[in-house]
Amino acid sequence: SFFFICIYLHIGRGLYYGSYLYKETWNIGVVLLLLVMMTAFVGYVLPWGQMSFWGATVITNLLSAVPYVGDALVQWIWGGFSVDNATLTRFITFHFLLPFVVIAATVLHALFLHETGSNNPIGLNSDADKISFHPYFSYKDLLGFFILLTALASLALFSPNLLGDPENFTPANPLVTPPHIKPEWYFLFAYAILRAIPNKLGGVLALIISILVLKVVPL
Repeated sequence: SFFFICIYLHIGRGLYYGSYLYKETWNIGVVLLLLVMMTAFVGYVLPWGQMSFWGATVITNLLSAVPYVGDALVQWIWGGFSVDNATLTRFITFHFLLPFVVIAATVLHALFLHETGSNNPIGLNSDADKISFHPYFSYKDLLGFFILLTALASLALFSPNLLGDPENFTPANPLVTPPHIKPEWYFLFAYAILRAIPNKLGGVLALIISILVLKVVPL
């Protein structure tokens, strides 16, 4: 949750500052968002509670909407004919490998940003108005880092279950469906889109478009 708070604030800042004008940096950022969302989803399945199990079942079933290869793709991800131990093994593997891809994309993102420099709300990019990164911004970044670290450590040590779904403390049971299957708050926009469109393929396309629409912002 803390990570996605920072991600969404970063996207909002990019929109406000007009960072989308630097197309390469922005497009790599959109790819990063997709990779992070994939990593978060496969990680959410790993506790193997009721919400994890049924969330995995519902979301992976969406792939069956892909024409011609949908059913085969779902069974390949499941490793069988339903979400089971083989699925969990695959998701652990994805959750281990995806962060390396995220790191590589982050390095690319930073390299493109270094080429163009950061933007500002008024759109000026004059060398005459710039100040050195150290000590002004380095101290500011260190302060922000320690504030976030303290908040995260406090949450993890004193209230680790505060942001968890109570239903997910129940071990996964394929014979008992939870009354309300809902994702974490950072995926609620996707949940709302899928619930609003009755057609499965239409819902999947609308979900993909809702993220990729960020790609057309620079246009």
